[in-house]
Amino acid sequence: MTDEQLRQLAASLGAQCLETHISWVLLAGDTAWKIKKPVRLAFVDYGTLEARRRCCEEELRLNGRLAPALYLGLDSVTATPGGARLGGCGPVIDFAVRMRRFAQEDLFSERLAAGRLGRAEVDALAAMLAGFHAGAPRAPAGAGWGTPQRRRASALAACTGAARWLPGTGDAARLERWFENAAAGLAPLWDARLRGGRVREGHGDLHLDNLVWLDGAPAAFDGIEFDAALRWIDVLDDIAFPVMDLGVRGSRALAFRLLNAWLDALGEHEAVPSLRFAAAYRALVRSQVMGMRGRPAQARAYASAARGWTAPGTPRLCITHGLPGSGKTWRSQAWLEGEAAIRVRSDVERKRLAGLGPLADSRAAGVDLYTPAMTRQTYERLLALAEIALRAGHPVVLDAAFLRRAERDQARALADSLCAPFSILACEAPPALLRERLAGRRGDASEADAAVLDRLAGQAEPLGPDERAVAERA
Repeated sequence: MTDEQLRQLAASLGAQCLETHISWVLLAGDTAWKIKKPVRLAFVDYGTLEARRRCCEEELRLNGRLAPALYLGLDSVTATPGGARLGGCGPVIDFAVRMRRFAQEDLFSERLAAGRLGRAEVDALAAMLAGFHAGAPRAPAGAGWGTPQRRRASALAACTGAARWLPGTGDAARLERWFENAAAGLAPLWDARLRGGRVREGHGDLHLDNLVWLDGAPAAFDGIEFDAALRWIDVLDDIAFPVMDLGVRGSRALAFRLLNAWLDALGEHEAVPSLRFAAAYRALVRSQVMGMRGRPAQARAYASAARGWTAPGTPRLCITHGLPGSGKTWRSQAWLEGEAAIRVRSDVERKRLAGLGPLADSRAAGVDLYTPAMTRQTYERLLALAEIALRAGHPVVLDAAFLRRAERDQARALADSLCAPFSILACEAPPALLRERLAGRRGDASEADAAVLDRLAGQAEPLGPDERAVAERA
């Protein structure tokens, strides 16, 4: 489609025309039409009519997964005696993806800037993406997607592309060395995750400008349709994009709330060592895009964020201590958001070990979650996952009762072995309040009731003087 034909089409629709580096978007009333520019670039080829048609169809298929209410269909653009029109009986000169128009202020980026993006929206996004990733198709064997070699090459290419936006002399070379070393160390993990089916057909471009609050729920649009390798990625890489973007935009607390809610839902804690690499790479990708759009300040901000993700982490281990209903999960949530930490919850992992989802009813499933054997396995799991995240340089909080001194000593020994500071979130409440809280629980991973409370109260061992010295009380 020529510029003149685009003007004709816009006039026929009474539409406003917006432009990106690879598309035109026509806005009229409650409808938007997205038309791909006939460009051939290093990362996309829309040079032929057939290529644009194929990519439009793929865009509809892919985005129908996470934004079905937005994507309405495919319209042909034809040349008529009166100029370019949608439909008609003239020769087809292009294609337009027809979409439902939404208010710009409902974008996650705009809501965040206006102070309207809160915990409820972030939790809903985590749940949506976890469900999406759990059901997404696995990469076919031998397809070449998500391999260690491809990940390394993509990151190094991003370093080159964003080099001009890095503030310091030699920053690009330092980043390249970091990515080289990190890729070498992560290669066994990446290979294991590829073989384990964790590389899936994701979205590929989950920054906040592609997320919208629509009809009381989150939706993700503009998934990558033009390059399969950019969307067939590890599920951790997909969630790393909004985590990174929330951080760049000044909301580290919401970033780690999102990450941990997603981790709880999917149990992907073994992938945490890959988080820094994934976030740094995506920050560089976003830096390049902002540079291409003529936004140098944002390009530099993302490049700086990439450099920040490569800085050595500061691991520390915190555990909770208290009876059911004493506020452990609330305290650990506040701690993880303040410390940008990874949390592992005993209530969630206990169920995962039993093959149950976080909100499943264990009694209905005929499973006793609170046997000594199950408790022992749960604490072993908590410490194993904590070690993975600590070794990757992340603060960690373990949300569990830790009623016995031996359990707390094991956690402290792990921290000491890794030279990580150790602390305890001591949680207390009057017995009557504990019972009231347990009776009122709904939609929570914990199934502890009054009987469990009574049993555990009899087993609780108070903190010793050395433990009280590292305890953080509300």
